[in-house]
Amino acid sequence: MKWMVEKNSKLIIFAVILLVFAVLSYIIGTRAPKEYPDFLSESPAPMGTKAIYTYFSNELDHVERWTHSPNLLNKSEDNQLLLMIQPYFIPESEETGEYLEFMEEGNTILLFKTVPDGMFDVKTIGVDTEEKEISTVKDVEGAIRNAYIPAPVRIQKKNEDEVLISDEAGPIAIQRPVGEGSLIVVTAPHWMTNSSILEEDHLSLALTLINESNPGGILFDEYIHGRDSASSVATLYPKWFLILMVQGGFLLILFLWYRGKRFGPIETAREEYVRFSDERIKALAAWYIRGKRFTDSLNIQADYVKLLLQEKWGIAYSPEWSDSTEGLTRKWKSSTEEEIKNFVDELTAVLAKEKMSKQEYLLWSKKLDRLRKEVEEG
Repeated sequence: MKWMVEKNSKLIIFAVILLVFAVLSYIIGTRAPKEYPDFLSESPAPMGTKAIYTYFSNELDHVERWTHSPNLLNKSEDNQLLLMIQPYFIPESEETGEYLEFMEEGNTILLFKTVPDGMFDVKTIGVDTEEKEISTVKDVEGAIRNAYIPAPVRIQKKNEDEVLISDEAGPIAIQRPVGEGSLIVVTAPHWMTNSSILEEDHLSLALTLINESNPGGILFDEYIHGRDSASSVATLYPKWFLILMVQGGFLLILFLWYRGKRFGPIETAREEYVRFSDERIKALAAWYIRGKRFTDSLNIQADYVKLLLQEKWGIAYSPEWSDSTEGLTRKWKSSTEEEIKNFVDELTAVLAKEKMSKQEYLLWSKKLDRLRKEVEEG
């Protein structure tokens, strides 16, 4: 009993230690600021774009994040605006085809990319400009604005392109018709970041570009940031819940181990032992073996088999074994008549002995046991 108390105490202490560890892990984990990749619409970091996403969400009815492949875009609805802010990769040819089909159906893609070469057949040219923090640009209405232009490139204009924003070095933003829709390309993605959107005239310039398409709804493309629709466990559940689940799993494993693992010999409780066995029979058998009373034991076994013969096969119990040959021959199908006669004669002789060896006892005990099983099985 004392041993069980000590084991339970140790288990409780270990559980408390795990619980303390879980609480400390949660506190430490929540203090560390979460890191976000650049240009994500859910990122409140300086290089995120959550500010502009929140602004449009409050001002317009249909604003959402798009995290799926472009083949799932609803191309039947026109006048949609898809914002692509500094893509992490250039879409494959099949995906580019889906984006082009989206525009051809009457929608607009607004691409903010520092160097947009390789996307939608857009080309740029390098320019030799002075390094200065703020540049003077001209919008589509001819108004003079101040903005930060970090890229030393300008867009190579085609005949069908309309220049929306430019400076002395060339076009910074152009609009190109694509079917029923259009493509707007801007080489200044930093205008849309949380840290820069309210600086200079960045917000006014961004709104000017968005108003060019007069969108009925805005989609922030997160697919080009590698944000697919398959959510991980870490994004579905809060951190404190995941920590408790992990610690709970450890506790469950320890509990099952404690309940099922035994260190030492297996000891069956006496109440179970007495309930499912007959101690008197085992004690009596041990007494016969120690006293070498093999003849008495074999007679008892043979007498029990005769009772079964009367109950199962209808062979009378009172006659001697020698008088049961006819009935056994009729019922004992696995043995021949000669084998049955020899069995009865030899058994009668063995049971008449005053003493017998242990080997002889074991031999005839097995023979009687075989007959008993056949009788019980019918």
